[in-house]
Amino acid sequence: MMGRQLRNAFAAWGLCLGMAPAWCQGTAALLPAELFFKGPAIRQAKLSPSGRWVAVTAAIGGQRVGLLSLDLSDPGKSVKLAHFSDVDVGEFHWVGDERLVFKVRQDDRGSADQQWAPGLQSVSRASGEIRTLVDADRSALREHTTVKSTVLPFNHVLLSVPTAGPGNEVVVGEYDYDGRNLLGLQPKRLNLETGRATPMAGARVDNATAWLFDTRGQPRVAVAVKDGRASLHWRDDKQPDWQRLAEFDALEWPYRPVHVDDQGRLLVLESSGSGGVDVLKRFDMATQRPEVQALVSTPGFSVGRELAVDERSGRLLGVHVDTDAYGVVWFDPRLKAVQAETDKRWPDRVNRLSCARCLEPDMVVLVHSWSDRDPGQFWVHRVADKSWQKVGDSRPDVDPRRMATLDFHRIKARDGKDLPLWLTLPAGHKKGDRPPAVVLVHGGPWVRGGHWEWNPMAQFLASRGYAVIEPEFRGSTGYGGAHYRAGWKQWGTTMQDDVADALEWARQQGQVSASQACIAGASYGGYAALMGPIRHPQLYRCAIAWVAVTDPVLRMKWSAMSDLSDEGRNFSLPQLIGDPVADLPLLKAASPLERAAELKLPLLLGFGADDRRVPLEHGTRLRDALKAQGREPEWVVYTGEGHGGWTTEHQVDWAGRMERFLAQHLK
Repeated sequence: MMGRQLRNAFAAWGLCLGMAPAWCQGTAALLPAELFFKGPAIRQAKLSPSGRWVAVTAAIGGQRVGLLSLDLSDPGKSVKLAHFSDVDVGEFHWVGDERLVFKVRQDDRGSADQQWAPGLQSVSRASGEIRTLVDADRSALREHTTVKSTVLPFNHVLLSVPTAGPGNEVVVGEYDYDGRNLLGLQPKRLNLETGRATPMAGARVDNATAWLFDTRGQPRVAVAVKDGRASLHWRDDKQPDWQRLAEFDALEWPYRPVHVDDQGRLLVLESSGSGGVDVLKRFDMATQRPEVQALVSTPGFSVGRELAVDERSGRLLGVHVDTDAYGVVWFDPRLKAVQAETDKRWPDRVNRLSCARCLEPDMVVLVHSWSDRDPGQFWVHRVADKSWQKVGDSRPDVDPRRMATLDFHRIKARDGKDLPLWLTLPAGHKKGDRPPAVVLVHGGPWVRGGHWEWNPMAQFLASRGYAVIEPEFRGSTGYGGAHYRAGWKQWGTTMQDDVADALEWARQQGQVSASQACIAGASYGGYAALMGPIRHPQLYRCAIAWVAVTDPVLRMKWSAMSDLSDEGRNFSLPQLIGDPVADLPLLKAASPLERAAELKLPLLLGFGADDRRVPLEHGTRLRDALKAQGREPEWVVYTGEGHGGWTTEHQVDWAGRMERFLAQHLK
């Protein structure tokens, strides 16, 4: 009954949570592309520190995303805290039980026209009074402000929300830019009652661009980067001076700081074993090294930076991990028991817990539960009385029964190195089916591409009958330093071979068609989609690339349009891709633009008109080169768009172009 009342409260604002969409009523028609690419009904959900309230960001009335508060002691009672006609509420945080802070964005504007400085607002949970703390860089929200106060300029950003303290302040940082390069980030305390910011005493480290704070908001770790070198600095809570712990190449971290626990000890991630996977350790200040014994390790996968911490004490409760699916290692026995109970209630799913009053008998737990086929549900569990209340569904109009399955595999590349990959098979797939395949290459490329969760692009392609192969080629992160470093200076060579090997494996396993495959991707993935038909022309029938790098040398070239920093141009990218002078032959051989004569398969290209990461020049140069050879590609440029975060309208349009292109060349 409580869950139904909560859902009804949302439905009153037009969210339609739990209502069956039309296509669930017996029709077998293709699911509309908009189903996959529109924003979720519920974006975030977070418990207040007391566990009495849960705040959510949700699309209200099918329009702008607003911030809502639900009173868990009075199910069905919901309050709109912030909802605007011209902006959407983005990331938010509780600051005690009485206030929340939030950022804004504009989901209906192209990514290039999106404000890059989202500002900061605070809202009173009880009164709904809104105070502008930091201006957004474009449409400032002062017209929505109900409490007048000092407003910081847009070059300030939220850094930390202290969880042990009076509950009336946050930590912000002031960016120092020279127009292109980040020179430093200066922390300040920001009082939410007055709007006044004061610099932190002693919180100054030259060239520091990243900080780590304890639960009281005290700066404890600073990371400084300059001229390709990084330095790590530590400050004991009883000493005013900063201590330099290490200095190293900016791409060769000996360990990475992640948390200061309730006893003032530093926790770090250090690479371990032949694969160099990150494990969680305590740092020994006496030896200036991480301890020998690891707190958490996940063989074959690096431990991530997400920790479960008691907000009041700073005590480490557990560590969230991401292996072949999200999981958690609990140190706290009660939470370990709650996790087991939750997993029994919803088996074969990821059930992620966050708690309020975590160490008290009346602990309250928020559960985010999802699978590869279900985008997710939110529930609140009161441990003391064993009650469960449903908050709502992330995407209520997605029917998991019609979604595709996703599995993780580890195979061997042609040179014997490990090659992780993800395989999505269409709903209803049976043994012996061999659907046409789309090899979907992730961007970055120095990121982890896949996770065991519902993915809009892979699900959309699977809904059209395609198997989707997503390789974690060398250079990808999350699988150890050895896998990451194996991709340095390997654009277009062994990184590209890994993509081909993933397709060949799926064919040999009888999972996909032996002859029908297209390669696709965005950013670096778009680059790989262009290099695939050049290096392995026999494998693919077509290629789809959007916001694609078409020439590595052009990527590193100075341009007023590019957002590439001098640090990246002069130090990082020459190490990761190749030096534009010393390695010029290597880079030319790895350039789709230089080798455009070898691009003979059908191509679909899409770009953002105002992309600063991969400027439109990448696309126009390649298009002109192909046109001169009589092979003009299919082509679209989206006005107002940058490198990512395209509007739903443009994502749906692009998906439709992909669908028609694949139907023409692959089926």
